[in-house]
Amino acid sequence: MMNLNRRKFLQSAGTLALGGMALSGKAASLLNFKPPHAVGLQLFTFFGIIDDDVKGTLTKIAAIGYKEIESAFSKKGGYYGMKPQEFKAMVNDLGMTWQSHHVIGAPFKLPKGYKMPAGADGKPMVMPTMLNLKDNMQQLVDDAAAGGVAYLVCANSPTATLEETKATIEVLNKTGEAAKKAGMQFCYHNHDMEFVAVDGKVPYDLLLTETDPNNVKMELDLCWVTKAGKDPVELFKANPGRFPLWHVKDLDAAKVGPAPVGSGIVDFKRIFENQQIAGMQHFFVEHDMPKDAYASIKSSYDYITGTLKA
Repeated sequence: MMNLNRRKFLQSAGTLALGGMALSGKAASLLNFKPPHAVGLQLFTFFGIIDDDVKGTLTKIAAIGYKEIESAFSKKGGYYGMKPQEFKAMVNDLGMTWQSHHVIGAPFKLPKGYKMPAGADGKPMVMPTMLNLKDNMQQLVDDAAAGGVAYLVCANSPTATLEETKATIEVLNKTGEAAKKAGMQFCYHNHDMEFVAVDGKVPYDLLLTETDPNNVKMELDLCWVTKAGKDPVELFKANPGRFPLWHVKDLDAAKVGPAPVGSGIVDFKRIFENQQIAGMQHFFVEHDMPKDAYASIKSSYDYITGTLKA
């Protein structure tokens, strides 16, 4: 048993040490220290690949070190051809957790002139009819809840006109209420289009101010918000606690599109330093249509856990 006087001495020494560090500003950082976040991955990175071998793809993702998954669209429909409970079991069996799922806000339409990328067979991919929040909200909410995810995310919704933005806001508010009743947090994921002013108003500003801040939070895509010329940290400061989810991906030097984390121009260090203001709870690496998805996510993982130490 520890000698009483020795115990008092150690307690006093510890108090003095913390007191000394408080003077230098270090005690607070020690007392508030939190372990690094688990590194998550958005599976849209493997769009056109994962459906050919779901378990094999997830196994390789887990082997790199990823611990959390955010699911997305599938050529097979549903959750990569599975029921939500089946997909969750597969993810868990590989030592990962399924945190979030992406859905779309309104019926999906390809942009004018856009052609679907080729699949492994060299032919344009064919997508099944996708459910959307405008027409199938309750089904999408119920399915995600059955899988036990904590977050349901609207991947995109029309904002090209004020009428479209108004309709999107209505859908988001209704879904936010339904998700809350089902025990999930609902979020909206941005691209750069929401920051393009329409009739003097910025759609993203309207999404922030005209949706319920408790029921509708944001998943901030760090690549697209940077491409739009906006400062993520300023968004955090103006809307503290509104950004529980992030998409962590870089923007290439030419400011054209996504790049592996650490290879472009996004100032991740500064952004992560402000994660508490943002209210960030989870982040997911993503790279839209990379040439080599595995090489991209390995490079991003190494940067995040090594250089960034997030």
